[in-house]
Amino acid sequence: PQEAEESPRKEQLSVKKLRVVLFALCSSTEQAARHFRNPPRRIQRWLRRFQAFQDDRPELSEGKYLSLEAEEKLAEWVLTQREQQLPVNEETLFQKATKIGRSLEGGFQISYEWAVRFMLRHHLSGHTRRSVSHPLPKEIQGNAGVFMEFVQRQIHTQRLPLSVIGAVDEISLFLDVEVLGKEPALQTVGNGEPWCDLVLTVLADGSVLPALVTSRCHLPPPASVPGGILLESKENGCGDDEIMELWAALVWRKHTELLGASKGMLVLDCHRTHLSEEVLAVLSSAGTLPAVIPAGCSSRIQPLDVCLKRSLKKFLQEKWRRGSAELAGSDSSQLLRSLLAWLGEALEILGSCRELIRRSFLVAGVLPAPGGRSASPRSNGDQQEELIAAMEERLGLGKNRESPAEFRECRRQQQQQQQQQQDEDPEILHRLFEGESEAESFHGFEEADLELMEV
Repeated sequence: PQEAEESPRKEQLSVKKLRVVLFALCSSTEQAARHFRNPPRRIQRWLRRFQAFQDDRPELSEGKYLSLEAEEKLAEWVLTQREQQLPVNEETLFQKATKIGRSLEGGFQISYEWAVRFMLRHHLSGHTRRSVSHPLPKEIQGNAGVFMEFVQRQIHTQRLPLSVIGAVDEISLFLDVEVLGKEPALQTVGNGEPWCDLVLTVLADGSVLPALVTSRCHLPPPASVPGGILLESKENGCGDDEIMELWAALVWRKHTELLGASKGMLVLDCHRTHLSEEVLAVLSSAGTLPAVIPAGCSSRIQPLDVCLKRSLKKFLQEKWRRGSAELAGSDSSQLLRSLLAWLGEALEILGSCRELIRRSFLVAGVLPAPGGRSASPRSNGDQQEELIAAMEERLGLGKNRESPAEFRECRRQQQQQQQQQQDEDPEILHRLFEGESEAESFHGFEEADLELMEV
């Protein structure tokens, strides 16, 4: 009966249903629906049933399988995997959990029930719309607080204009040519070499800088490359270091030269390619201080992660899905032209979303809140949810998502259980720049001002 389906029943899910729910938490409800051929609403209903069952039996949520410290390590691993666009799924999660659990006395008993509970307890849903409101594992939660304090202090003391405060990150696209023309041929996580890499840059004033696209495909005619896209193509592909070096020279240096700026700040994650000598040299020559996000913190404090990257990924995958039949039989150059056309369309829309992008810097904690008072995690979560909804609507994705009211009701049960952890830990304070990245090498920034945690 319909009424029975709508109210969560307080009973445990079967192993088969738990496996579907775990897939949804690791990737997304939409991907789980396609993979297991189950309607998204049914999967969401199973998740609510599991939560109701857990709420009625709190003794089951006390770290039955791993200690809380061990689970924190596993949660950190999940976050860093996602930052590097590496897959987190049933297999990789169980392998890592088993590896951590081997050192425990009495062994480690793994199950789908534990895995789903672990993902929920640590707020690790792969496509949550409120990531900025969820506490991170204790150690990196402290790092996040210190980082935001450091960045806001630099912006204030250096009086940096919004036009020279940027955020940069990559989206790697993986293509499975074996299922070309079918779903899901285009993925944004994977192992091995990506088909294309997109480097995105936005500014705190809401501007979008040209996107750099690197690919192994043959170059299409220049006329087929939309404005706002810089295309680099090599038969053997560009290495990670080379991609960021190209971006630093072709995008960031040109931007700062055009403005005549003597100082700037760039928010980027701690991936090694972002901190190569060549990239740091370009940033230093432009007077740009690299504000390096601590490992595992990007989901909360990378402005691009607040709403833009997830919306752009969804846009490109939806375009691919709609055109999958026509793409069958296309060669690599034709596929690249289609991708560039869709990306150009998205960038044109994003260019008109200045206020949404500017607010992303505020929600991520990079810019100080108006009046100097920080918003509560709940308020930031509400704002992130609104930004995602607005961005998806601008990109024509609004009809494919749950209504905000439905989403808030689904998440309210989790928020009621949530206890906010302490944001700051004095013992975490360390220096950010050491060795070759000495503070004095970043022109205009005093050494005494550049204290932060060691990443």
